[in-house]
Amino acid sequence: MKENADNLYKIRHSLAHVMAQAILEIRPNAKLAFGPPIDNGCYYDFDFDTPLTPEDFKAIEKQMRKIIGQRQPFVESKRSVAEAVEHLKTRGESYKVEYCLELADKGETEIGFYVNGPFEDMCAGPHVNHTGEIPADCFAIDTLAGAYWRGDEKNKQLTRVYLLAFENKEELKGYVEKRELAREREHRKLGKELDLFSIDHEGVGSGLILWHPKGGMIRHLIETHCRKMHLEGGYDFVYSPHIGRSTLWETSGHLSFYKDGMFSPIEVEGQEYYLKPMNCPFHCKIYDAVPKSYRDLPKRFAEWGTVYRFERSGTLSGLTRVRGFTQDDAHLFCREDQMPEEIDTVLNFSVNLLRDFGLKDFHLYLSTRPEGRVGAEEKWDAAETALKAALDRSGLPYSLNEGDGAFYGPKIDICVKDMLDRQWQLSTIQFDFNLPERFDLSYMDADGLKKRPYMIHRALCGSMERFFAILIEHFGGAFPTWLAPVQAVLVPVNEGCNDFVTALSGELNRQGFRTEVDLAADSFNKKIRNAVTRKVPNILIVGNKEVETNSVTLRRYCVKEQVTLSVAEFVERLVKLRDERLMDNDPTVAV
Repeated sequence: MKENADNLYKIRHSLAHVMAQAILEIRPNAKLAFGPPIDNGCYYDFDFDTPLTPEDFKAIEKQMRKIIGQRQPFVESKRSVAEAVEHLKTRGESYKVEYCLELADKGETEIGFYVNGPFEDMCAGPHVNHTGEIPADCFAIDTLAGAYWRGDEKNKQLTRVYLLAFENKEELKGYVEKRELAREREHRKLGKELDLFSIDHEGVGSGLILWHPKGGMIRHLIETHCRKMHLEGGYDFVYSPHIGRSTLWETSGHLSFYKDGMFSPIEVEGQEYYLKPMNCPFHCKIYDAVPKSYRDLPKRFAEWGTVYRFERSGTLSGLTRVRGFTQDDAHLFCREDQMPEEIDTVLNFSVNLLRDFGLKDFHLYLSTRPEGRVGAEEKWDAAETALKAALDRSGLPYSLNEGDGAFYGPKIDICVKDMLDRQWQLSTIQFDFNLPERFDLSYMDADGLKKRPYMIHRALCGSMERFFAILIEHFGGAFPTWLAPVQAVLVPVNEGCNDFVTALSGELNRQGFRTEVDLAADSFNKKIRNAVTRKVPNILIVGNKEVETNSVTLRRYCVKEQVTLSVAEFVERLVKLRDERLMDNDPTVAV
């Protein structure tokens, strides 16, 4: 697998050079900036004298295939910094000159270049041996975008040309198809179409979410299930304010290391208060409010706490990057001897709860101690050992990220793949050696001495906003019956059936189900189309025969076949879907 990955990296890196060469042959006055490989191909930034447009893509691709057919070798060379600068100046490559001088200031004495055919670029490699090793049908120019030089908006805006590149035509085609499907499932698009949420940039503010009734119902169902599982898992629910005095954030250290992510202070009677960016300092205060004995531990505090973080408007993105969001936070306080069992429990709890929402493809990451860190080394040793042992016992696939832990403790990140094979980082299990020290947390041990508890942060879904976005795209807006805001819509075939469907809907609603009746003057076929467009999981068709036999004809959202059931049988089915949380939006699930 690694060999394949390395080869694909070389192909993508080499294609960046081939694309730059082709573009310069078509636009010889263009200046080169950067052109690295990325996860789905590569890009190159250019300074054009006349704009490039999508109409130019075919000509560029044709020229690229010509270069590939020439089997041009990639030849590496080295120049001293002075030689490199002079060489680049003669070529008019002002952007490369600037970067080369920056490398010199960092102590570099030699600069690498690669030549293929008439094209030369400042580059460290690696590349394939020659352009003929690049499959001619594995790439396609994708899009154009603006990009400031060096990512600084004070600099000139360049044109970024994105190229998709894979090892073969089938992988390229598969990626394009999945991306198109992702666009159809995009949560902002579906959020509007299904009336789930909105963002009023002018009236309310960017990055602040308005949850509409249907979106609010789904969130309520998510939180209700999670709360039930937390209570069964031995958690205590706590609640904390939305603001806190500056002294709280000074003690926690947030004003030292996180102030840029916080909103400006609010003055109250001459004192500064801040909107909370995190819940953990409040939980430390709750822990410390009553003296603890070793017999009182572990303590597991959970809160659906809304936090506020300053994000620049350019970084905001639908539900996935916002300024106000609700975290399903939990903080665990335990003794050292309880730590292995607590980690096992919280890891299994997190994975099993995510499975309840149809997320099943996991990969976990263990991040260990970084260079700069706080906390005693023996605490790091014990925590890392407990995390790794828990991962080994779980049987789940995981990777080691050495040195990538936070300065205050090691962590496990739980990543899941959605229906489109995209990986999302969701749950985090994070040790914290910093806050217990800062808040002087303790418990009285069996030997009569004060001890410092181990503190573990745990966010399961992360933010409710981002988790909702993931679920919208995972399900394509077609939520399974147990999560759907409307579980069934009843469609009468004719007006003579209206009283029956109205009474049946009322009875189902009294039993705790969420149903609606379509009594509009639309045609029967349009009513069916409306229900399908709304992605209602169960469409109940009622005609004269169904009225006579006290039955319904069921059409599932994702299945063409229809089946007639007695009302009692349908209710039994709804109970099963709700209580067992079946993924009935999957046509392979027989229910």
